[in-house]
Amino acid sequence: MKLLSVNVGRPRPNPWKGLGATGIDKQPVEGPVAVVAPGPKGTGAVGLAGDRVYDVKHHGGFDQAVYAYAREDLDGWEAELGRPLAGGVFGENLTTTGLDVNGARIGERWRIGPDVVLEVSCARIPCVTFQGWLERDGWLGRFTRAARPGAYLRVIEPGDISAADPVEIVHRPDHEVTVALVFRAMTLEPELLPRLRAADALPEEIKDLVRRRTTA
Repeated sequence: MKLLSVNVGRPRPNPWKGLGATGIDKQPVEGPVAVVAPGPKGTGAVGLAGDRVYDVKHHGGFDQAVYAYAREDLDGWEAELGRPLAGGVFGENLTTTGLDVNGARIGERWRIGPDVVLEVSCARIPCVTFQGWLERDGWLGRFTRAARPGAYLRVIEPGDISAADPVEIVHRPDHEVTVALVFRAMTLEPELLPRLRAADALPEEIKDLVRRRTTA
């Protein structure tokens, strides 16, 4: 298990969401990149130095500090879409290999390189910027039905990371709430929402949503 690339966003116009800019255009960078906890949502700050988000209401902050997507899933989408998909094209900061990102459990912790520890917090929910960026009509529905969303992570221990750094799972909770399960529950299968209660490491806003939707 390792990083294939570390990807940082370049701001570009966002005509799809009515915002001035988007950071979805992530590009691989060479050399070490500093990773720090960005603080609460609302400032545009994220975990990787040189990166940021512009939809500050829905992205960024402590629970969405870093976004990871598996190269194996990108390869699957390449075959389905009939086009090459470079690392970072889904807006991910970390393109991994050998790691079951969607099967990761909420609260699972990964050590990347010698110093950095990240904690799996929730699934990525796609938005219209993602569809516009890929220039695929119906992409949101297709991505949602596939339930291969990739994982958001918190920064537990800061440090530097680089492409080719090894990834080690250093903690795995004893519940069965995976990234894929969270995504399915929050999109097409709300009957799964009660199962999310087992994952205490979910963001508070998701736990609040579960309480509201499952309270009789």
